[in-house]
Formats: sequence, structure tokens, C-alpha cells
Amino acid sequence: MGVPVHETTTRHLGAAYPFAAEPGLGAEGIAVGRDLLGGRFHFDPFVLYRRGIITNPNVVVLGQIGRGKSAFVKSYLWRALATGRRAWVVDPKGEYGALCRACGFEPISLRPGGATKLNPLEAPQSKGASRTWDAIRGRAELLASLASASLGRSLQPAERAAIDLAVTEVSESRGRSSSNASSSAKPKTRADAPAPTLPQVVEALLSPSPSAAKVLRTDVAGLASDCRNVALELRRLVAGDLAGMFDGPTSPGVSLGGPLVVLDLSSVYHSAALGVLMTCAAAWLHAGLAQSSDEKAGAVTLTDSRLEGDGTILVVDEAWAILANLGVARWLQSSWKMSRAWGVSNVAVLHRVSDLEAAGAAGSELAGLAKGLLADSETRVVYGQPPGEVERAVALLGLSTTEAELVPHLRRGVALWKVGRRSFLVEHQLSVDEAAIVDTDAAMRGQRSEQFESGSDNDRGASPLR
Repeated sequence: MGVPVHETTTRHLGAAYPFAAEPGLGAEGIAVGRDLLGGRFHFDPFVLYRRGIITNPNVVVLGQIGRGKSAFVKSYLWRALATGRRAWVVDPKGEYGALCRACGFEPISLRPGGATKLNPLEAPQSKGASRTWDAIRGRAELLASLASASLGRSLQPAERAAIDLAVTEVSESRGRSSSNASSSAKPKTRADAPAPTLPQVVEALLSPSPSAAKVLRTDVAGLASDCRNVALELRRLVAGDLAGMFDGPTSPGVSLGGPLVVLDLSSVYHSAALGVLMTCAAAWLHAGLAQSSDEKAGAVTLTDSRLEGDGTILVVDEAWAILANLGVARWLQSSWKMSRAWGVSNVAVLHRVSDLEAAGAAGSELAGLAKGLLADSETRVVYGQPPGEVERAVALLGLSTTEAELVPHLRRGVALWKVGRRSFLVEHQLSVDEAAIVDTDAAMRGQRSEQFESGSDNDRGASPLR
């Protein structure tokens, strides 16, 4: 005779099988909150990569306004800093100031005509004989992307060639000047020379040299005419309404040496050129990533044990602004693919799944690049989405039928996590101190938004860096 059948409701199923739970990703890593199907939930892309659970460290965070994605990202960085990670943020809305000040730092505020400048042409470099060439190529690719985005079209062959030649001439000129000025017994190499600046490249485009014209089998007047539109668009960053942020050497005292660096672009948030400016800021940060890995003994990859207490998390908030332009989207994707080589976890923050599709017409290269960015991000954190987004989410995120039904009904603070081939429902939890740091609703309540703008250390709570 068989065992009698026992019937119970799903409400009491946990009591019937008290020790059955989702194993999660393990307790190693950064605490996020509660796995609604198990115990605590921890996530660290560097740890998971070395364990073979994911094949790339990049993350995409999606969520409607008010569903908790910003609170998650800020508290995640706060906790990551306590574990020895570094965090760099491109902040187009000025929402990371409280986090920055809670950690004992000030955000780097960039505004037209401001006192702080960053040189985006401090391009990534690599060791060896190709170091100079890699630097020049990186600068040329960046400027081509910026020019393409500003013009709203792909560059003509003559325009792209003119940028290559202008960047090469200015870079080599800086190298010669640096070598001549050095009184050291061992002269500097051209790769060690100060990086060229945007004004120098713009001048080389507006007034091309006879040698550049000769390379392209044309005359100076013809070359100047071919690249005039490109030069005038780039000039906007030098002498136009956007001047004063990226038009000179990086300001003294500005560095990536601290554990947290926040680039505040809120003064230009409503500018039509926001994507271009965010790309300049991201380029400066990426140059630091490449230089940091280059300065270590040998190339640093995600499997390197030296990243146990290191590793950088680079957040690009409002990433839709970059994805909206073909040229800069190409540049961003190429940088995304360098994450493993540089030992960095890129985090793109978006509002809706449709932000990826809205980047371009169906079947276009721009739409493909946006989807490619998602494909290069093996971790997807999906907060509540409106019902109209569900069909897109199924196609782009590979949601199951059950997951698709859940997404529109996720309450605030709860997200669907897709990590590699596994899925989790995670409730993000905040401490009292963190709630003050991540608060973005103060204006709606008639309160000050910068709760860490003033006050003693006792008012600020415990910093993970102290």
C-alpha cells in the first residue's frame, strides 16, 4: 500500500519543505538584499567571472522612474567601496553628489566655462612598440565618433582620413616638443608626451598642413574644404556653447586616484549634445582604466588574483543619451568589449527596454549596436516595466512566460535578475544611512536633496572608506 497523498496550498509549502531553497550565487560578494525564493542575495561580477558563472562582467539596469533602480545602483557602489572596489560614475543628472560626499569626496563638476577641464584625448595606451600607434588610433576613433554624432551622419572617407592625419600630426608634434624640452639623459618617448588637446586638433583640421594634403593627393585648400564641417562641429567643444569642459589639458589636481570618482554633467543635462559630452567624460575615464591596467605588472584580466581587492565599476547613467548617436554608440560598444582586458565592470542604467530599440530604426546599425551592448552584458537587472514593454522584454532579454508576467507587477525595490543562465527575484534592502544617501525624492517632499552637503561626520553616518 502506497504512502497517503498529502495535499497543501502553496501558502504552506514552505512549512512542508522547510529546508528547500534556491541556492543563490553564494555568500561571497556584495550584499544586495533578499532572494524572494531563498536566502540572502550577493553579487560581485569579478567573483562570478572567476567562478565561471558569467563570461563577461558588464551589467544593464532597467527600471521605470520610482521603481528603485537608482537606489540600488548607489547603494551597490557604497557597499562595493567597502570591499575594496573602485567606482567611477558618469552622472548626467547630478544625483550622485550625496553618495560622493558621504564617502568624503566632492564630485567633479563640469560646466561650460567652468574651472575644471578634462582632456578626452588622453587615449588608452598599451606597452610595446605599438604604444604610440595605439594612442593615436584611440584618439582618432574617439574624434570620429564625436564628429559623426554631432553631424548626425556617418563621416565621408575624406573626413575620416583628415581626422586621422590631424591627430597623427598633433600627437607626433607633441612628442617632438616633449623630447626637445627634456633635459634628462633619457629623453621621453612620443608615447610619454603630453596628450594633444581638442583645440590643437581643430586647428589642424581648419588649417591642414601641406604634408597632410600631400598624403591624400590633394592640395591644402581641397583638404580644408573636405574636412571643414567636421572641424566646425568639433570646434563647438572648443569655442562654442560647450566650451570650457573638454578644450584643454586636464586641470591640475583632477585625478582618478580616489576610490570614488563622480563626473557631474547636470549643467548640460538638457543640451542636445548630452550624448557627445557623456562620451567625452567616459573616454577620459576609460583612458584611466587602460592606463591603470597598463601600469600593473603585465596585462590585468578578470581572472587575475590582483582584482580580489581591486576592480573598477564604471557606471554610465542615462545611457540612452549615448546610444542615441551612431558614432558614439560604436565607440561605447568597442569600449564595452574591453572590460575583461581592463578589469572593469561597466554598468549601463536605462529606464525602459524600449530605450534600446528606440536607438534606431528596426534593422538599422544603431539598433544593432544597442542590442549588441545588451548581448555584451551578461547580467540584466530588470525593475518594474509598463505592460507595453513586456513584449520587447521577452524578445530582447529572453524572458520566460512566467518572467514576462511578473515584470509589470514587480513592486518597488524588487527586480528580476538575469545572471548568466539563471534568474532570481531579488528584493533590494537599504539601511537607514543608505536611505539618506540614495534619496532622490526630497524635492517632491519639499526637502533638500543634498543631505550630506553640510554637517559633521556624526550627521553623515559611517562611511565605508573610514
